[in-house]
Amino acid sequence: MKALVYRGPRDIAYESMKDPELHDDRDAIIKVDKCAICGSDLHIYHGETFSEDTGYCVGHEAVGEVVEAGRGVRQLKTGDKVMISAAVGCGQCRSCLAGIVNRCENNAAGCYGLSAKLQGCQAEFVRVPAADFNAQKIPDGITADQALMMTDALATAWFGARNADIQRGATVAVVGLGPIGLLAAEAAFIMGASRVFGIDLVEGRRAMGRAFGMETPDPATAREYISEATKGRMCDSVIEAVGHSATIRASLGLAGRRATVSVVGVNQDRSFDFPMSKAFGMGLTFRIGTCSVPQEWSELIPLVQSGRIKPERYISHTLPLSDGKHAYDIFDRRVDGAMKMVFDMGL
Repeated sequence: MKALVYRGPRDIAYESMKDPELHDDRDAIIKVDKCAICGSDLHIYHGETFSEDTGYCVGHEAVGEVVEAGRGVRQLKTGDKVMISAAVGCGQCRSCLAGIVNRCENNAAGCYGLSAKLQGCQAEFVRVPAADFNAQKIPDGITADQALMMTDALATAWFGARNADIQRGATVAVVGLGPIGLLAAEAAFIMGASRVFGIDLVEGRRAMGRAFGMETPDPATAREYISEATKGRMCDSVIEAVGHSATIRASLGLAGRRATVSVVGVNQDRSFDFPMSKAFGMGLTFRIGTCSVPQEWSELIPLVQSGRIKPERYISHTLPLSDGKHAYDIFDRRVDGAMKMVFDMGL
């Protein structure tokens, strides 16, 4: 099969790999129809890897068709169109059955495309472990593009908003207006926020936020703008969707007393100096972590089916997999209006 393979920093290659095989009776092989680049994939692209491995397939967002299923797979059959959860678990323990895969009691929690341990989804085929749990039939009324966004981006955005303790009438700030940040802002409005401020260096992304009611001040003076707009109270909830230490510090600076700061951007800075005394004095709640995708689906599916959220609007590019190197380059440089980069295997 063909796949996008990590060879080293800024070196994503379109290469042939061995087709995946079943490792367990509960596995399934999925023929990928569409897959996408996530912002967190850029950490691997930059060489900030989670493993010393090279030569493995990257990516963790995909939808496709079941082409082979182990004898232990009960809910899926050949020909089913499925969306694949970026986060995987054993599918049998209490935590997984509650949807919280990152607390898997059998130490099977993981993510595609971080190392050779579980090959990624930016490929023609992918092996899904515990397929009855880690993949789900695409529900009626949901397109392939919408389902693709639900495999990680939309679920993470909803998770980030939930973690921000947004109450009706709340004032919310979102730092970073990529697809996840913009979807988190939409989620904030759905959860009852009265004002949502969006901060991003790219004017095109700020314009997308203004289209659905966000206030998007100049990032250079955003803190002053928010202070004036809230009469010094600042924000009740802040969602950080970048993952840089500077943006996390900026997010903490936008929080008011008894506020909650929710970080979903991936940060690997071991030297980050958390302002503990300030957080203590202001009574801040700070949450950071990854999303357990299946936990969010039950709330998101009806929102997408009803058209309340249209995550596909953030797909900016649809390309063949063979254009993977180019796609990573423009996504990394945030040029050509790059937002969500999708690979369509039919192209």
